[in-house]
Amino acid sequence: MPENGAKLTVFFQEPFWVGLYERWTEGLLQVCKITFGAEPKDYQVYEFLLNHWDGLRFSPPVAEEKEEAPRKNPKRVQREIQRQLAGLPTSTRSQQALSLQREAAKEQRRQRSHQGRETQRQERFALRQKKRKEKHRGR
Repeated sequence: MPENGAKLTVFFQEPFWVGLYERWTEGLLQVCKITFGAEPKDYQVYEFLLNHWDGLRFSPPVAEEKEEAPRKNPKRVQREIQRQLAGLPTSTRSQQALSLQREAAKEQRRQRSHQGRETQRQERFALRQKKRKEKHRGR
């Protein structure tokens, strides 16, 4: 596999069309899952990537194993390509990267909700203290 590269695979995952954008740099693999909805045309995918490139959230980098493969029979290579086109498009490394991304997002959500609850708790406490002081102001 080359030092740097990228691959976009669009497939149907019930009930939406999904794009799996994989990019690798110096042995590190990052993955981004893009949900399209209806089946996108080639030019729509290209436009989406151009317009939303900054908003894509890639998974944390995962180390990718390098394979030294000997030269293969051309017919066998052709069969493997057909299998890839017909079968499941995601690799196990991509799945691991996506699960890491989901876990990181889940942890961020937990921290935000915990912080929000703590803020609300402090505000309620401050309001109770304020009311308490108003009652005992010595009128």
